[in-house]
Amino acid sequence: MDSVIFDESFIKSKLFNCESPSRISLKDDFFTSSAVLFSIIPYKDKSYDLILIHRSNLGTRHRGEMSFPGGKFEEDKDKSLKDTALREAEEEIGVSRENIKIIGCLDDFPTMTKYIITPYVAIIDKNQKLIKQETEVQRILKIPIDFFTSKTQFREQAIDVDGNKFPVFYFNYLDQENGQKYTVWGATAYMIVTFIELLYGFTLSNLGLKRFKLEKIKDLKEYIKYRNNITKKF
Repeated sequence: MDSVIFDESFIKSKLFNCESPSRISLKDDFFTSSAVLFSIIPYKDKSYDLILIHRSNLGTRHRGEMSFPGGKFEEDKDKSLKDTALREAEEEIGVSRENIKIIGCLDDFPTMTKYIITPYVAIIDKNQKLIKQETEVQRILKIPIDFFTSKTQFREQAIDVDGNKFPVFYFNYLDQENGQKYTVWGATAYMIVTFIELLYGFTLSNLGLKRFKLEKIKDLKEYIKYRNNITKKF
């Protein structure tokens, strides 16, 4: 796929209005409600970046993984899931909500770890200073969208979960600054692939498998036992 130049009007036209009834919005007491900020840094003369964080090993969930800034809805702090996404961005990458422009949403994603993620797509200025939360974030990365739209960088597996084939997408990103490899996988990789398909009509997956829907996930046995077998293949 050719270089992807930022076009706010085009991107916004392809996304869902966050309150739109046509957007898949999920809620289930069996799952934890959460939100992420799908953060874009635009440029005039090159493809835009996505902001991802490498989580520390101190949290209770998703330790050491790559993700968008985000977390679970907290009733004592958040009035809405939008508040959750903005609060977590403030905490994890040091960007105040006044400097974040939300332009739309993706469908909600139920995860195998029993979360429902609402992704808010947002713009953050290229000159905005990013400050990591020391306790929860090891590193903040700006990864060009062109990296994710390249089929040479995309990987996928079909794993067996309770007799059903489940797709696992991942990208291995080499940071030129420190020489470290970061694997973007799971729900984060799937959200990125979905974003690319929604905006540009570009299909990365050759397997054509779909992630399980909410009701199917509820019926599964404990998924976390599969994690080490999956990540060994990255």
